[in-house]
Amino acid sequence: MTSIFPRFLPLAALGLLLAPAAAHAQQYQPTATGLRVSTDSLMVEVQFYSPEIVRVLKQPKNVEAAKKSLVVTQAPAPGKLKYSQKNGQVTISSPTTQVVVNEKTGQVSFRTAKGQPLLSEQTLGSRFTPKKDLGAATYRVRQVFQLAPGEAVYGLGQHQDGHLNYRGQKVLMKQKSLDIALPVLHSGKGYGVLWDNYSTTNFSDAAAGTVFDSEIGDCVDYYLLNGQGTADGVVARYRQLTGQAPMFPRWTLGFWQSKERYKSQDETVGVVEKYRALGVPLDGIVQDWQYWGEDNDLWNDMAFNNPKFPNPQAMVDRVHALHAHQMISVWPSFGKKSKPYQELASKDMLFDFITWPRTPHVKVYDAFDPAARDIYWKYLNQGIFKFGMDAWWMDATEPDQLQPFDTDDDNETALGSFRRVRNAYPLVATSGVYEHQRQATADKRVFILTRSAFAGQQRYGTMVWSSDVDSRWDVLAKQIPAALNLSLTGFPYWNSDIGGFFPSGQYPKGVKDPAFQELYTRWQQFAALTPMMRSHGEYTPREIYQFGERGTWAFDSQAKFIDLRYRLQPYLYSLMWQVTSRAGTPMRALAMDFANDPKVSDMGTEYMFGPAFLVRPVTEAQYVNRPDRNVPVPPDFSKTKGVEVYLPAGASWFDFWTGKRQPGGQTVQRETPIDVMPLYVRAGSVLPLGPHQQYTGEKADAPLEIRVYPGANGEFTLYEDENDNYNYEKGAFATIKMRWDDKARQLTFDNRTGNFPGMQAARTFRVVLADEQHGTGIGADDAPAKEVKYAGQKTTVKL
Repeated sequence: MTSIFPRFLPLAALGLLLAPAAAHAQQYQPTATGLRVSTDSLMVEVQFYSPEIVRVLKQPKNVEAAKKSLVVTQAPAPGKLKYSQKNGQVTISSPTTQVVVNEKTGQVSFRTAKGQPLLSEQTLGSRFTPKKDLGAATYRVRQVFQLAPGEAVYGLGQHQDGHLNYRGQKVLMKQKSLDIALPVLHSGKGYGVLWDNYSTTNFSDAAAGTVFDSEIGDCVDYYLLNGQGTADGVVARYRQLTGQAPMFPRWTLGFWQSKERYKSQDETVGVVEKYRALGVPLDGIVQDWQYWGEDNDLWNDMAFNNPKFPNPQAMVDRVHALHAHQMISVWPSFGKKSKPYQELASKDMLFDFITWPRTPHVKVYDAFDPAARDIYWKYLNQGIFKFGMDAWWMDATEPDQLQPFDTDDDNETALGSFRRVRNAYPLVATSGVYEHQRQATADKRVFILTRSAFAGQQRYGTMVWSSDVDSRWDVLAKQIPAALNLSLTGFPYWNSDIGGFFPSGQYPKGVKDPAFQELYTRWQQFAALTPMMRSHGEYTPREIYQFGERGTWAFDSQAKFIDLRYRLQPYLYSLMWQVTSRAGTPMRALAMDFANDPKVSDMGTEYMFGPAFLVRPVTEAQYVNRPDRNVPVPPDFSKTKGVEVYLPAGASWFDFWTGKRQPGGQTVQRETPIDVMPLYVRAGSVLPLGPHQQYTGEKADAPLEIRVYPGANGEFTLYEDENDNYNYEKGAFATIKMRWDDKARQLTFDNRTGNFPGMQAARTFRVVLADEQHGTGIGADDAPAKEVKYAGQKTTVKL
């Protein structure tokens, strides 16, 4: 098997700490992309990938350890560089970034173009500890940085520990259910670090320094991402380096219904039919496992062997006829009687460790091998995709290794030991499906839901979910910082199981328990303001009609927020375009937009959703007091409860539901009846809202409501295209910039830019000025509005 990590030359008597106690100054060597510095024991190379992206590569002297990155897609493009040398230090500068290398020790530090410190290694911060891996010589690698006092750091993937700021914390970065190891550190100072290593890594921050300590590595390899002082700049540099996120289909923004599991095709289709009969919007239905049969020896056979799914083509066709779309669960593991297992086993492409379901016959395939990825897609295409399946639920892409059996890392992959590359498994697993579907058709955009991710995976059409979380209020609260830190690593798309996956331990009466209904209702409100709104869980059904009838509190609250989701579609789809075209971030920690407000630097209870919405989910029970979990009690709505909401400084804020305007920089008490989650809109926002509809595209020609929140100048760019193909990559899309001049009290629709087949040449906008007198919310159809007929040319309306 060929490795991306070529073996290196052995060194005699190599010390653990490769930094000399004393050495004479060395001459640096300029290179086409930066420079090299050789100390007595280290070779240090600095490579500029852009003026703001700098790679640092360190390895023991006389070691050949060239590495091809699985993560980085950009080639070095240094631009114009300047060199200087003084007092044993060499400085190499781009127009925006300075890198200083100590010629004696190999220590590297980074500064802005004006010489302001960004990040520095510790003097003796690079350590290589010799070890063996599958009999070959390698190292445990460690790099120590020194952060500034009070500097906040975020990112590192998704870790459900409740932390937003990781100063003073330790994090085990090892892929597993619930935790996503994504080695990107995001500093509140406006820079980031991508640690390009794929083995289990310990991150820690303490007074002694900030450490990345990886189990396997032939070199220290990391990238400094100079965001030039902004969080969005850091994310942009990360995506520039590792790949941009493609567009999802527009219908993915609708409501998704799922459970563990629908046991027949009639049940699956019946759920969609029931939603249509009730008039509750729905766009996605999910078919979870065992459609292949209930025998684990056929696990993930990628075929409808189950007799309760006798005609999968008819199932998919019926879902499509109901104007919905279908996702199906697939796994990286196979039972011994499945056809993929037999072919992969014959070619030695299966790992030998215990995974779920716990049976010796289920084995995970080597997704690091491109030939194995070809085989995986062959069966996926022949057995499922051919029916017109719309989306993939790639479960357990960590892949799942059951404790205490998760230490067998000696399995050999196509790229070396599993120990060496384990954290990158979800990256290569999703890449195989994305790339093969792109080759198969350009008419259906790839949409992959998966529970694990790695650096660069955003380029493979991936949405992650936070795994099989418990149905508890404290778990709901921890979803918020978990999602925000994943966003700060540069991964834009996240969601969670509405209501939590495991309710049985806390709510044995399930959906009939008012306490679970309250938790589910609040979780669903939160989900409406995340990148994907998806109901899922085991033990108890989650369909809206299981909670009661229209007119009951749980049903009506859920219907209200599903309706809100659909009204927000023009806003959400335009945000998706910002992700693809400008490296945007939908779920935003408040520090991204209000860096000058110290109160938000470690606030994990609220977030911005796009440029307009401040979201404060309700994460505590308020109306059901249940002293005994086995005895359901009715809710008590006799007194309206509330929560505290901090309104960030630097803006004024409108209550979305009432239109009341309040200044920022203060904490307010907001009442939270069961059908209200605190939502505030930043003054100056221009918010496009779509019609009430049952599915995406039902009323494509309906007027759009353009809601203006006065108090500051603002703008928003409305994006439109064909909704579900890749023609946008060829320029088939249109944008309309809307600009609000607060002093002149006028909204300008600029000339439309671009076009696409089927575009509305003329359309109607209903422009509404938000205020407390008329209220806002999702149903302001009766609010005073000015109707604007727009035909693509610049149009201005006075309010």
